[in-house]
Amino acid sequence: MPAKSVGFVFRLLLAIPLVILLLIGALSSFYTVSPEAVAVVQRFGKFTHVADPGLHFKIPFGVDTATIVPIRRQLKLEFGFATPGATNEDQTSNRPDLESDMVTGDLNATEVEWVVQYGISSPRDYLFNVKAPGPTLRDLSESVMREVIGDRTVDEVLTFGRTEIESDALARLQALVEKINMGMRVEQVQLNNVNPPAPVQRSFSEVNRAQQEREQVINEANGEYNRVIPKAKGTAEQRISGAEGFAIQRLNEAKGDVTRFEQLLVQYDKAPAVTKQRLYLETMNEVLPKLGGKIILDEDAQQFLPLMNLNQSNGKAPAAPVTPSR
Repeated sequence: MPAKSVGFVFRLLLAIPLVILLLIGALSSFYTVSPEAVAVVQRFGKFTHVADPGLHFKIPFGVDTATIVPIRRQLKLEFGFATPGATNEDQTSNRPDLESDMVTGDLNATEVEWVVQYGISSPRDYLFNVKAPGPTLRDLSESVMREVIGDRTVDEVLTFGRTEIESDALARLQALVEKINMGMRVEQVQLNNVNPPAPVQRSFSEVNRAQQEREQVINEANGEYNRVIPKAKGTAEQRISGAEGFAIQRLNEAKGDVTRFEQLLVQYDKAPAVTKQRLYLETMNEVLPKLGGKIILDEDAQQFLPLMNLNQSNGKAPAAPVTPSR
């Protein structure tokens, strides 16, 4: 083979790796950050800066490395169950049954499923302060939830204490995350399904049904109370007002009678006989019309049948005779 051909082949063999190397360098000299994330850039493994969303350039061949961190995405962890198709590798566990088995403060077993929603607040702390932030957060969440459940009775866990459990677990977990400086923020802790163990689930369902019926009866009783009591109070106030008005009326009438009696007493002192006669006539004028038909006979009268006959001729019933007392 001619020397010229040998040189050309040799140069070609040297050029191919060089082109490949240049191509690899060109492809690894830039990176793109999505709008929901930032890039933590390292040079020879040392942190340099945080890059915002967009297109950026870096030194190729592994000198600069950019780690994408989704700081604007809400991430979640599931405990006691697993949603198919999860994109976050830390979202589910391979032992959900063990995570959900817990013991309450009154030594009752229960199965608790819950969700922790979190975000990344500091990309640098998230990458460098904890070796495995996702699994670490899972361990912390499980520890906190077992502690919170262990402080409460089974009735609180299954029925009326869910909101308090969620808020308490959120506060404790966020305090631990800040203490370790994990660069994460816990946004929500939400209980999903809380059930008693399968062997006693039917009994607990009956207890819950009885409690719901109890609440229903209490609500109905309160409704009846609100309907009857205001009406009774209104009637009582009306009667009290009527009684007070009647008392004032009687008091005024009594005062009027006293005043009238005092005036009569003054006249009586001036002319006893005339006043006595006037009072008698006024009284008889008031009383006699209320008595109906009467026949008044003198004590010496011997016969009153003609008077009876006169009354009968007018078509009226005979009146009973009245004989003045001696």
